[in-house]
Amino acid sequence: MGRRDGQRSRQADPQRLDALVIGAGFGGMYALHRLRGMGLGTKLIEAGDGVGGTWYWNRYPGARCDVMSIDYSYSFSPDIQQEWTWSERFAAQPEILRYANWVADKLDLFRDIRFDTRARAITWDDARRLWRVETDAGETFEARFCIMATGPLSVPKGIDIPGADTFQGETYLAARWPQHPVGFAGKRVGLIGTGSSGIQITPVVAEQAGHLHVFQRTPSFSLPMRNRTLAPEYVAQVKEHYEGLRAIARTTYSGGVRPATTRPLFSVTVEERTALLEQAWAESGHNLLGLFSDLLLNQRANDVVADFVRSKIDEVVDDPAIADKLKPRGYPIFARRPCLDTGYYESFNRGNVTLEDCLDDPIEAITPTGIRTRTRDIPLDVIIGATGFDALTGAMMAIDIRGRNGRSLREKWADGARSYLGLMVEGFPNMFTIAGANGPSALANFIILNEQNVDWLCACIRHMDDEGFDTVEATRDAENGWVAHIAELASTSLMPKANTWYTGTNIAGKPRTFPIYTGGLGRYLDTCRQVVMRGYEGVAFETRGGAEEHQAAPPLAATDHVVEGQP
Repeated sequence: MGRRDGQRSRQADPQRLDALVIGAGFGGMYALHRLRGMGLGTKLIEAGDGVGGTWYWNRYPGARCDVMSIDYSYSFSPDIQQEWTWSERFAAQPEILRYANWVADKLDLFRDIRFDTRARAITWDDARRLWRVETDAGETFEARFCIMATGPLSVPKGIDIPGADTFQGETYLAARWPQHPVGFAGKRVGLIGTGSSGIQITPVVAEQAGHLHVFQRTPSFSLPMRNRTLAPEYVAQVKEHYEGLRAIARTTYSGGVRPATTRPLFSVTVEERTALLEQAWAESGHNLLGLFSDLLLNQRANDVVADFVRSKIDEVVDDPAIADKLKPRGYPIFARRPCLDTGYYESFNRGNVTLEDCLDDPIEAITPTGIRTRTRDIPLDVIIGATGFDALTGAMMAIDIRGRNGRSLREKWADGARSYLGLMVEGFPNMFTIAGANGPSALANFIILNEQNVDWLCACIRHMDDEGFDTVEATRDAENGWVAHIAELASTSLMPKANTWYTGTNIAGKPRTFPIYTGGLGRYLDTCRQVVMRGYEGVAFETRGGAEEHQAAPPLAATDHVVEGQP
């Protein structure tokens, strides 16, 4: 699977299309399918040599989705839902990648995909009403519509430590893991980073390595995944009721069917909440996310759950000093992306695992033979960077995108991402962004969000063709109102209080913002529907002879949108 008919010979002349999709993750794949189904001449370009997006690139040991597999899968096709069977509650990367390739085969997507092709420059030609896309492979595409399906987690941060290029051993980046097997038996391994990737890598490498040094700067809250094989009877039940389950999922905060409640923490007795916390911990840590409705609205409620998780670290880790260093402090639980693990804290009871606390003893440099901290040299054979991403905006900003009058997207977004509904950017007509900044993004089920975003833009394009419009873009007032609404919602939440890739503080020089809609997926979907029902308010359509503009109504107040405070 992978490079098929779509990998044709390079052409010197621009290839004219109705639509060009950039990125072959789940959103881009669905966009290609839908746009072709509308009769539009559509191609997709992808930097990798296969489909799957983040699951193509992130092949590191232990890589696994933290959304239940019955949720993290396409819902648009009953046939796909019935024919594919997931093996585990939380699917591993190889199974997700097989699923992506199976869907691409079933939908015959490969014939219209250019692999090993990265967009270098995207320029709007206002006279011709089209986008001109130049690639690093030497091709040029001209398309009426440009669909940015570049994903929120597709640009890795890399190992930004002095001397990284001098290391004479093996170096791997979690987000760009090689496709060939990597062995760790008997080797001294240094793992830099303890976010979701580092937490998944640790137990797997610990079982193989001669010795594993885990370099931790900011401890993460991690919850037990409690993964398990799915019983055939349960799979049959889900498939029988998929339509209803999906309908309910679209009304929830996260876009899935994990347990959730409207119960505030302090509405129950201490004994009741302790029992609820213990039950959730025993069943699966992801149940804690929806256990109380005010965990990201009430700092005192958040503190109760954070203290509970810290107490569990004490129970699991044998050495009290190590347990104390592993305890996150200084930010609310769930303000950073919650991690689900299998044996992470238990790994620190092994004799071949050492926690390197970079707050007490920071890394000064990488040397030819290992890592030098402030107090000592640590010899290593392998260094793994689990250092995160330039998230949400990184992929878009990596391309030289220029809209009306040559305005650069980098200039427009210099102080943070700005768009309307996370779908359109003022000044960049006929360009749609999906599952990126200014929508629910990382707080929602990506696949359901991608489906909705693609369905919305396809309906918008159909409306344009029905009415004879040439271009569409957000109005400036609508964009300003939406960005203000996102900020207002975030101001009621504890999420912006953490320094994380949500806020961009993991990237030097990036403005600190919180460009994510925190009202929940269900309310976001409803808002998008209302925009259409009100005649595409906040959206400007234009013909060559003039423009028709729909002004946005004042956005809802933050209190109107925040009922659940769930991550």
